[in-house]
Amino acid sequence: MYIKLITFIKNNIILAVITILLVLIANKNSYSTEITKNEAYYYDILAENWINIFPDGNRNAAGPKFFKYLIDQDLSFDDFVEFNKRYCPVSGSLIAPGSEPAFISMSEVDSGNKVCGDMYRCCWPCVCDSMKYAKAMEISHKFQGIEEKFTVMTIDNPCGKEEFPLEVNRDYFCIGEKMNLDQVFAVDQKMIIGLLHKPTSCNSSDLLAINNHPVVGQQCKIRNSTKEEELISGMGDIFIKLSK
Repeated sequence: MYIKLITFIKNNIILAVITILLVLIANKNSYSTEITKNEAYYYDILAENWINIFPDGNRNAAGPKFFKYLIDQDLSFDDFVEFNKRYCPVSGSLIAPGSEPAFISMSEVDSGNKVCGDMYRCCWPCVCDSMKYAKAMEISHKFQGIEEKFTVMTIDNPCGKEEFPLEVNRDYFCIGEKMNLDQVFAVDQKMIIGLLHKPTSCNSSDLLAINNHPVVGQQCKIRNSTKEEELISGMGDIFIKLSK
């Protein structure tokens, strides 16, 4: 009887030790998942879900589809921000890890005041088009129960246009002349195309830096003064027709 009791105690001690080790390993793996989130992680998740976001594969000017997909997920605000760095609001193209943002300015909805911030984009023409045709707006939204304020890039409701660009899947954006709110996210009749990162009110130094920049300043001045029918780089006139 005594030997059986000792054996029982030993077996339970071994079982307890194994259980503790399994818990520690699980916690370690969970911790490792958290610390290995990087630009590649966010890019890969969007790439894996590409077919869910774009069932027909057409991502032309469909930054709003990415934004809607992400804001509908149960994400922390930090994850939401990081995911929004991995697609171009203008073209709808994925942005490779390691890409540096462009520092831009754009008018604010209603006030016309200039807001400066970082834009993650696939190519330089998208920077020019966003500065000319998109506007900034501060909104708020709850992420996992916590309300956060952030600045978004917006365009007007495009669904009443007679010349809706044929290259864009209209069903992604519209139901008749109304925005398809199952597919895009809108605030005050403004369609949101993406995030403006690290936003701030532009000061004179910001605007001077932007104007003197070889791309954001000089090349964009040329592009934004070119006739629409002559634009052949970037998204060409697709986003412009959608947003103007």
